[in-house]
Amino acid sequence: MNNVPAAGCRRAVGQHSPPDAAPLDLTVIIPALNAARSLPATLAGLGGVPDIVVVDGGSGDDTAEIAARHGARVIAAPRGRGAQLAAGVAAAQHAWLLLVHADTRFGGDWEAAVRNHIAAFPDRAGYCRFALDCSDPRARRLERLVAWRCRVFALPYGDQGLLIRDDLLQQVGGIRPLPLMEDVDLVRRLGRGRLRALDAAAVTSAERWLRDGWRRRSARNLVCLSLWFAGVPARHIARLYR
Repeated sequence: MNNVPAAGCRRAVGQHSPPDAAPLDLTVIIPALNAARSLPATLAGLGGVPDIVVVDGGSGDDTAEIAARHGARVIAAPRGRGAQLAAGVAAAQHAWLLLVHADTRFGGDWEAAVRNHIAAFPDRAGYCRFALDCSDPRARRLERLVAWRCRVFALPYGDQGLLIRDDLLQQVGGIRPLPLMEDVDLVRRLGRGRLRALDAAAVTSAERWLRDGWRRRSARNLVCLSLWFAGVPARHIARLYR
């Protein structure tokens, strides 16, 4: 979380809505912790969104100030994505919610995909195609693996964004205040029948894979997922993840 694109590993992302488009009935919720380096690009790509809530988990950098300068509302919550997302949902002003990581930006005409989903699929949640901001062939392989995971297991992660109506979210029990795995917990409660892939990419920083190693980082993520399904509490998994 909270990384900037690595040098030499950038992709073009984000298109703004046409000036005559109706305002989106949408609140974007971004849990953030020491995200000053990545947050400006994330926020810059959200032009046209009427309500953006950055939920700060106790940052020691300029995360809150940067969010405010970009027109976002800033609220505080205990550290942990689950608790931060739940606080953002409680503060939302619109019927639709878009949950976004602080180092993820939307690529292509993401807003058109969101508008189409809102108009046609009110009873389903939408998620974006996973992409990394890196030209390394290993990034393409990882993207294909994530696409396979979503197709076969209906298991998108939080770094793909999640678009969902607030009433549907409450119907399945809301977001639980977990320090990790809150995304897997939520999509499993939604189930395959209430999930839909959007025709848009969520472009995430590859910095974690470049720093930790492609195999090591991917293996750690898989171990965390396996431990979750084995019933290990999220607080223990979070120690391994970090």
